[in-house]
Amino acid sequence: MLIRALSDKTGASIRSIRHYEAKGLLVSRRLENGYRDYDEKAIVKVKTIQLYLGLGLTTENIAQIIDCPAGAQYDRPVCKEAYKLYKDKLEVITKQIETLYSVQQQLQKRIKEFEQHL
Repeated sequence: MLIRALSDKTGASIRSIRHYEAKGLLVSRRLENGYRDYDEKAIVKVKTIQLYLGLGLTTENIAQIIDCPAGAQYDRPVCKEAYKLYKDKLEVITKQIETLYSVQQQLQKRIKEFEQHL
């Protein structure tokens, strides 16, 4: 299928699909006219990339796990690399949440102090 069809079937922009390919996350073959041609498996792969991006992973992270089984449909667990990456990402996000909560508390305190002097 051509890149436009892949875009339509996945909701990913053509630019994103080209980016995924440039990062080595997606492979196409070239037709005689130079157009990219994707097989049906590319639909699942693009949707998987979108899922991982939605989890906050980078394309570099995704490259490490893109070929890991996705779960129960493969009748085996997610690979250890994905498990470790998820744990590491969760730790980073947890620290970010803690930092944001601290900033929120400080801002609320400053606002309250400001409002008391109005």
